Amino acid sequence: MHQFVPAYKQVFLDNDFLCLYEFSFLSLFFLDVINVNFKERNLQNYNRTTNDDPDNAEIMNTHISKPTLIEAIRSALFGVAVGDALGVPAEFKTREFLRENPITDMTGHGTHHQPPGTFSDDSSLTFCQAEALTNGFDLHAIARNFVRWRDEGFWTAYGFVFDIGGTTSQAIGRLRKGVQPDLAGDAEERCNGNGSLMRILPLLFHLYDKPARERFEITRQVSSITHRHIRSVIACFYYLEYARLLLQGSGKWEAYDTLRKEIPGFLTSLLVEQSEIPGFLQTRQIDPAEIARFDRLLKGNIAEEPENTISGSGYVLHTLEASLWCLLTTGSYHEAVLKAVNLGEDTDTTAAVTGGLAGLLYGVENIPEHWYRQLARRDDIEDLAERLGKRLGPY
Repeated sequence: MHQFVPAYKQVFLDNDFLCLYEFSFLSLFFLDVINVNFKERNLQNYNRTTNDDPDNAEIMNTHISKPTLIEAIRSALFGVAVGDALGVPAEFKTREFLRENPITDMTGHGTHHQPPGTFSDDSSLTFCQAEALTNGFDLHAIARNFVRWRDEGFWTAYGFVFDIGGTTSQAIGRLRKGVQPDLAGDAEERCNGNGSLMRILPLLFHLYDKPARERFEITRQVSSITHRHIRSVIACFYYLEYARLLLQGSGKWEAYDTLRKEIPGFLTSLLVEQSEIPGFLQTRQIDPAEIARFDRLLKGNIAEEPENTISGSGYVLHTLEASLWCLLTTGSYHEAVLKAVNLGEDTDTTAAVTGGLAGLLYGVENIPEHWYRQLARRDDIEDLAERLGKRLGPY
């Protein structure tokens, strides 16, 4: 059998937005001629067909083998959780403080007084989403798991919630009242925190065989459970599309260049549901000004930006930019996530979002073992990855 190479909270009070932020594809096919060397994580004889229409930029069809799919899920889930746990003790610390007292290893206590290896809401909501997907895609099931997390400590590290963002908290309150899941999130511009971005990665494994427009629409629905503004939706879509390319076997620069070519035209072509008035939806094109906010990723080279222009805040675009910057300017999982943590501010989320991509790129086997072994609920996460992988396809 040919194997395929498996190549997400935040809380920040932004004085400009006056909103408590939190954080928060892969139409993937493989040719029978693909040979993979897991050790080198390199695709051989990779063929891709594409044209100017992003909907047609697809890979020819064959199925993903189950063992390697499970490995990719493990890499994503542990990539998120280990990065999150590295950042938890330093959350809200300034970059200047961390220059004098850098995070260099898995530590504990600090900001939230938790033991080493404790993950936060970034990972908990990631796991809640993955757990729902083990029974197939159901927006209501994802929403129920988010409520269980807040009310019962479901998928927390030690049975209780110690960190939650304002926008997510308000959305969960609406879910309790029976609001439709994809209308529960705040659609106001001032609430573009990273609370949907931080948890979005498991959706990747549901979207791999979907066309691009369907990938976008499902991403919009899942982001909108907590964050409904189009900027948050685009950020989640970009992140998942980048992850999709890594999962296909693209290198980090190849994936970055591909999105620079394909994403702008695709977004311009879309008609999406948007709402400035609660309960009133309009179908229309995405405002070009919203797409332009992503220019540092889509037109520039984010890796060439100096560190003082990369923010570790809880604003969704800052987190997305920081994650790509950390990934593109380092050469390993541990370098990428430590660089993310030491940007300061929303350290756990920046590192979680970075870690999800770095996990897919380098593989779970390249996460430092002593970090992996300190992680809370390690065996439960392994079981979750196994169950999700089994749900998504046969051996």
